[in-house]
Amino acid sequence: MSDNEKNDDIPWRAPNPDAPLDEARVLASVRKEIDVIDDELVDLLNRRARVSRRVGRIKARSGGKILKPGREKALLDKLSELNPGPLPDAHLRAIYREIISSSRDMQQRLKVVYLGPEGTFSYFAGQEYLGSSADYTPRPTIPGVFASVAGGNADYGVIPLENSLQGTVGQSLDCFQQYEVYIQSEILARISHSLLSTSDSLGDITQVYSHPQALEQCGGWLRANLPLADITPTESTAAAARMVVKKKNAAAIGHIKLAEMCGLKVLASPIEDSPDNWTRFFIIGTEPVADPDNVKTSILFTTANKPGSLANMLNVAAEEGVNLSKLESRPIKSEKWKYIFFADLDCDLRSEALRKALGRLEEACLTFRILGSYPQGQQIDVRHQA
Repeated sequence: MSDNEKNDDIPWRAPNPDAPLDEARVLASVRKEIDVIDDELVDLLNRRARVSRRVGRIKARSGGKILKPGREKALLDKLSELNPGPLPDAHLRAIYREIISSSRDMQQRLKVVYLGPEGTFSYFAGQEYLGSSADYTPRPTIPGVFASVAGGNADYGVIPLENSLQGTVGQSLDCFQQYEVYIQSEILARISHSLLSTSDSLGDITQVYSHPQALEQCGGWLRANLPLADITPTESTAAAARMVVKKKNAAAIGHIKLAEMCGLKVLASPIEDSPDNWTRFFIIGTEPVADPDNVKTSILFTTANKPGSLANMLNVAAEEGVNLSKLESRPIKSEKWKYIFFADLDCDLRSEALRKALGRLEEACLTFRILGSYPQGQQIDVRHQA
């Protein structure tokens, strides 16, 4: 425990140790100290804002990107290392995400699209990573998110790629075949579900609505606690929450923040069967990210339709010391019974050090496309936020 933490627990005492503790006077003194600190914080935040504006003007002249995932991750990591406490590291990061979001906003207002409606896990993941100082617009489908970004109607998009329990979102991989977009960053969000309703009691619930994935992730809990309830899939957890607002004896499964957003009560939380439930999201944009902190690369490739073609590509990767941490095939929409491969590589394949490896991998493939090189995903735990 640091000296600062020890001092937090020492009550203020009057100069005369025999005098009784005057709680009102102690609180007034402490609050006055807080007021002084708040004044200093406001001054420092505005000083930082003025410098951020200067950065924005420099970027505007040079064409620099407003979103710098590597720079932002390095800043948060450095602040965590410098943090002596007692402020929890997670709180410090949350505060600074909003400071960074405000700085971006003063340089350029970002337009962000996500798989909607408002209140989906894509929405909350985007807000947690990019902060609240951006314009968030829902799209009804994953292809709609890709189309908005590729068409220049949004700066960035938030899309779900895979869940740790249920695997890859195939539609997201398929859209990378169709749209010329690039991965800017990844987010690893811990997923937690709550049972939300207008009813007061769990015993009143006869109908449960939610997205099929959420229903599956809470299947054991539902069988144990609501075995007689009818289960109805919906297009999203957010849509389910809005649906039950007007229904009696009905409940929705979704993010706990939907309760406040929709005026619902939390009947039970958390209700997911596995506490170690994570979803990987991508932030997508129209240009690749060049950053010294990139440590991952995602690619799409095809190989010749003959024995050993895929094995040859994998052998080249092994010879060049490139590790594939994910490999998955998807049908090519325009050609029956032909497939394209999606892979994650644990390196920045665009770096100068891997120029030879990149050339050899391209030669080993029929088609080869880098979807993006980016920093390793920041883990965001939103299970208990309300």
